[in-house]
Formats: sequence, structure tokens, C-alpha cells
Amino acid sequence: MTPSSGGEAETVLRLSGITKRFGPLTANDAISLELKRGEVVALLGENGAGKTTLMNILFGHYVADEGSVEAFGRPLPAGEPRAALSAGIGMVHQHFTLADQMSVIENIALGTQRLFSPRFDKAKARQRIETLSSDFGLAVHPDALISDLSVGERQRVEILKALYRDARILILDEPTAVLTPLETDALFATLKKLVASGLSIIFISHKLHEVMAVSDRIVVLRSGRIAGERRTSDTTRPELAALMVGGDIAAPAVTEHAPGGTMLELEDIHTAGRAGGAPLDGVSLSLRAGEITGLAGVSGNGQAALAALIAGTLRPERGAMRIGGETINRWSAREALRRHIGRIPEDRHAVGMIGDMNVTENVISERYRTRRFSRNGFLDWRSAETFARGIIDDYDVKCPSPDARVRLLSGGNMQKLILGRALDGDPQIILANQPTRGLDVGAVAYVHSKLLEARKRGAAILLISEDLDEVLALSDRLVVISKGRLSPPSKRGELTVQQIGELMAGHGLEDPSHAA
Repeated sequence: MTPSSGGEAETVLRLSGITKRFGPLTANDAISLELKRGEVVALLGENGAGKTTLMNILFGHYVADEGSVEAFGRPLPAGEPRAALSAGIGMVHQHFTLADQMSVIENIALGTQRLFSPRFDKAKARQRIETLSSDFGLAVHPDALISDLSVGERQRVEILKALYRDARILILDEPTAVLTPLETDALFATLKKLVASGLSIIFISHKLHEVMAVSDRIVVLRSGRIAGERRTSDTTRPELAALMVGGDIAAPAVTEHAPGGTMLELEDIHTAGRAGGAPLDGVSLSLRAGEITGLAGVSGNGQAALAALIAGTLRPERGAMRIGGETINRWSAREALRRHIGRIPEDRHAVGMIGDMNVTENVISERYRTRRFSRNGFLDWRSAETFARGIIDDYDVKCPSPDARVRLLSGGNMQKLILGRALDGDPQIILANQPTRGLDVGAVAYVHSKLLEARKRGAAILLISEDLDEVLALSDRLVVISKGRLSPPSKRGELTVQQIGELMAGHGLEDPSHAA
């Protein structure tokens, strides 16, 4: 993508000397950035590098301690999101800002019209949403409740909400984190059309191949400062990765070895749906010691139900579940914890962590009643804090102290806390549900290395991911889910990407009796 032709393009956005501090932490340190008309600038950086803070200042959610913002040559009032919207700035947030008990159409139109006024033309709004949905490949039903949607579908609503407002500057914060490769390609194709007509975009992503494909310039942040700026045509992925982390990154090596015995077995499992996703329809699956079983599929096809089943928050309506050869008749979250199943949930904000609790409270939340942290009915805070400090040190969590509120941490540091909690005590069964969603390249490599360490010591791991590259890189066996049904298992490298894509579309999964 290139700025519109016809001489030097107009500067539509200018950030000058932006500095933002949170107590002793400097999130942004004298950052200056410009965006031209019809240009795509990618913003790269590790989790916690200051990217989202900078964009929140631009959009008015935060007020900078120093510096200024200009949009289309005019100063932008600090701390006023409505002023940013009026100036033609739209933002797709990494973390959802949706009203769960309202419909898709109501969420998208909210703030543009009075939803309950007789003058609100719901049919016209629906038609426009359906057009945008079709153009962007972001399938979602306009009348569906947000609470009934999967994580992937909610992200699509966020993207549609920004596009609905006819923004002239669009900030996209990890917009493809839950999209399939085909949906991502469709999004990029539409972005090219919008840029050609004069739209300007700031594109935040941890996926280097996406940044290389979609941007004109790349600005790299590290520790709150600009570490480098490159024309996309003049740089490479390794150079960008090195700028992000301050050195080279070595991807963890996956060595071949024979799996052990079956640790968890599902036989002909049927469930109710989960979070708007498909129910499980005759699923059979086995997880073996020392093996990573990868689950690929488009969001909303039963991944949520399968994850909830293994986590103990959903019971099967029929079918058999066995752990270590023992048939489980009364399954629950408490039983899953008692059997020490390591659980990395899909949504670290809504399920994995409680934002207003501190680090210590969050990391002991699954085991606070155990003797490890409880003495005569009272919490042993000294032991709990020692445990929290151990996770902070072992997993390189960047936070001020164990007393810090979790909501102040970046997504990558929250994920490291969850990883430390889930892997504590070397669990023999691990549910890794979207374990690297929204993480930077360094954090992704770290999470992968921890999962491979658990595999090496004999853990049976189910890796659920909508990032097909991640599934293909880590999995010893691959199964594909579509409409609540599983494909037969395949060994590493046995299927082509095209064959996997066909299975994701449901071809060849008509019989729900496949055993995995």
C-alpha cells in the first residue's frame, strides 16, 4: 500500500513529544509520529512497549503528561474520545468495548443515532452492516446478542463498528488476532481499497508477515521509546524482530519423540453450545503423554465447548470421559482443579484474570484453599506472595510488585502470569486455548518454549489455536474442528494447508463418529 499519488501527501496526524507516566513507570517517552493521507503506518513492539497506551492517548482515553496531538492540522483536545471521533478517527480496540446484552446492530450504531427513537432506521442500519460484513469477510448476524457470540465474532463486531462511522483515520489494534487467513486476506483487500480512496491507517500487530504485507512504514517501540523506523520495502522480518526485542530471537526447536500412554480420552461426546459457538457432536479425542495435539478451526465451530468441557465448566450431555483410564461420572471445575489440569483460557481478561485484583490474588485464585496457601482457615499471604514473586521472576513478568493490579499489566505479562499459574506443579494434562493470542514475537517464542518443556517432561497438551502457523509448528498430531465435529487425527506434515482448509470448511466431516 502506498500513499495517494500527486506529490507529497498531506499530513493527517501528528503526535509530538508524547510522554505518559503511570507512577514510576514511563509507558511513552517523548514519542513523535506522523501519518500521511493514504498511508499505512505499522506500529510494532513487545507487549508493554507502549503501543496501546500511545493509541489511547490519541483516541482520548488517556491524557498525556507531555506532548500534543494534531489531526488534519488542528489540535486535538486531550482526553476527549468524542473529539477524536468528530475529527474522523476510528479505533478498533484490542480488547472488546461491547455491551453484552445488546445486539450486534445496536452496538455498531450506538453513539451514531438514538437507538430507541422512532427515527432510528434499523433496516437501513442492518443493510449497511450486512454490506460491510460481506465486503470485509466478517460474518456476523446483525440481530445476535453480543453475549451469545464467540470471541472471534466479537472481534468482527469491533471492526465493523469502526468502519460503520466512516473514519478518515483508522487505528487497528491487533485487528486480525482472531481471524482466519482467508478473513485476513479479505480485510487486507478492503483496506487497500480504502487507502486508495484516501483513508489513513495505523496498524498495530505482532504478526510480522502481516505488517510486511499491509504497511508503507513501520515504527518500532521498545520500552516506551522509538527503537527504529523503516520503510517496509527496505526492511526484513529478522531486522524488525531484533528491533522489537533488542536482539535476535531463536524459535524453539520441536524434536521428534514417541508419545506415552493416553492421559485423557473423550468418546462420542455431545454437549450444549458455548458462547454462541457450535456444540460438540459426537467428538472422540485422546490426549497422550509427551504429545501436543493441535486443534485447528474457524472460530465458533465448537472450540469453546471443547475447552469448557476439559476445563470442567461444561458437562457432557452424553458420551464417556476418562482420565488416566478412569471413567469420570461427575465432572466439574473443582474436579478439574483437583486433578491438577493446567488451564490456559481463551480470554485472559474475562476468564483468565480479575483485573481489579492484584497479581498475588490472581495467581493463587485456583488453589487458595489448599494447604499451600491456607493455615487454619486463613490465607497465608507470605506464602502467596512468595509464590507470586517466583512466577514474576521465572516467567519474566514486567510488573512493579506482587501487589500491582492486574489490569495495569500488558496482555503479554498477563499471559505469562496465567502460564505460570497453569504450569505450576507440572500438570500432566494441559489445556492451552489460544495461548499466544495478541502476543509479540518474543512472548510467543517464550510461551512456545514453555509448552515444549511441558511436552518433554511428559504432559499431554491440547493446543487450541486459530493461528494455523502455530498449530502446524508445535503439534505432533493435528485434528480439525468444524460445526462441532472432529477430523481424524493426522501426523505432523501429513496434510497440506489446502487440505486443512477444506476440513475447516467442513468437507469430509459429515460423519460425527470420527475417532481422534
